[in-house]
Amino acid sequence: MAYWLIKSEPFKYSWDQFVTDGETFWDGVRNYGARNNLRDMKKGDLVFYYHSNEGVEIVGIAKVSKEAYQDPTTDNPAWLVVNFKPVRALKAPVPLSIIKNHPSLQDMDLVRLGRLSVQKVTDEEWQVVLDLEKELAKKK
Repeated sequence: MAYWLIKSEPFKYSWDQFVTDGETFWDGVRNYGARNNLRDMKKGDLVFYYHSNEGVEIVGIAKVSKEAYQDPTTDNPAWLVVNFKPVRALKAPVPLSIIKNHPSLQDMDLVRLGRLSVQKVTDEEWQVVLDLEKELAKKK
């Protein structure tokens, strides 16, 4: 299994809306790096759901429910979508400010490639973020 991170501005498509919908396809990706990451996702892979611009934090975990296929919002065959289903909300969101200051996350794509909307997450990064979630939840 691989790990990923997808970004959404909460006013466009929030975690709460995603949970209400129960499943969605991730469309509108128009960056080749992000598209390649969508292409590489496999059914069952886990994904951090990140609120960008507003909130600026990881808020939930989703899973890939359908692998890459043609983006139905365009006729251009270069662009793909992947379907996701929500798994769970984080007990405490993990803010970008904490991620940027954590020594084990300095090479995370979220820190290095901040504008990329679909990113790879290493096994170690995944676990560190989950550990941060636990720490932050205890402080709530």
